[in-house]
Amino acid sequence: MLQILYRDDQLIAIQKPAGLLVHRTVLDRNETRFAIQLLRDQIGRRVYPVHRLDKGTSGVLLFALDKDTGREMSWQFERQQVAKRYLAVVRGHTDDAGHIDHPLSRRPDDLEWIGERVETAPQPAQTDYRTLARIELPIAVERYPTSRYSLVELAPLTGRRHQLRRHLKHIAHPIIGDSTHGKGRHNRMFAEHLACPRMLLACVEMRLARPADGRPLLLQSPLAEDFSALLYRLGWHEAAQAAGITLSH
Repeated sequence: MLQILYRDDQLIAIQKPAGLLVHRTVLDRNETRFAIQLLRDQIGRRVYPVHRLDKGTSGVLLFALDKDTGREMSWQFERQQVAKRYLAVVRGHTDDAGHIDHPLSRRPDDLEWIGERVETAPQPAQTDYRTLARIELPIAVERYPTSRYSLVELAPLTGRRHQLRRHLKHIAHPIIGDSTHGKGRHNRMFAEHLACPRMLLACVEMRLARPADGRPLLLQSPLAEDFSALLYRLGWHEAAQAAGITLSH
C-alpha cells in the first residue's frame, strides 16, 4: 500500500519508496512493479505522472487525476515553476553551502530511446546545496584510515535528467548508493557496515501552484524508515529535524 501524502480533485501525491519505478521503461525491462500501476489499483482510477523520480530515489511523487491537469502540471515542471528540496548523503566533507552551475548533456527519456534522434548538446543546469551535518568514520574505505561523509540539502533550479546525481559527482561528492555516478567501495561500506544498501537521495518537499486557482501548495514527505534509521545511527537526526525534515521511527 502506497502512502498518500495529499489528494484533491485534481492531484494526488504519494511517498515513493526507494527501488520502485514510476512507470514501465525500456531501460529496466525485467521490472514488474510500477508506482503508476500500484496507485491506479489502490485508488481505482487512472493517474497521470507529471514528473520523475529515479528508481533509487524516495519521497514526494506527484500525479494528476486527469489529462488536462497532467498537461498543466507538466508545464509547471518544464518552466521550473516547481520548487523541490532533496536530502542526500554524499562522500567527503562538502562546503557549508554552494551553487553548482554545470551544463549537462541531455539524456533521452524512455520514448526517445526508440526512433527519432535526440539532440544531446549540453543544457544549462544549476543546483544549490547546503550542508546540514558532517562525520568522519573510523573505517578505511580507500587509502585513508577514516572516511568522511556529509548530509546535504539540495535544491535543483533546473530539471535535467539525473541532475542531482550528476552534479554531485561533478563536484567530487557523489551520492552514496548511486551505482552509476557514485563510488562502489563507499556504497558497499554503507551496505555492509551501516545496513543501508539504497541510494541515499530523497525528495522531502515540493512547492507548486494549484492548477485550479493558482494557490500555493506545499507537499512534504517524511524520510523513509531505512534513511531515517541511518541518520539516527550517524547522529544526524537532530540536524535533519532542525531543517524541518520529518523522520520515520
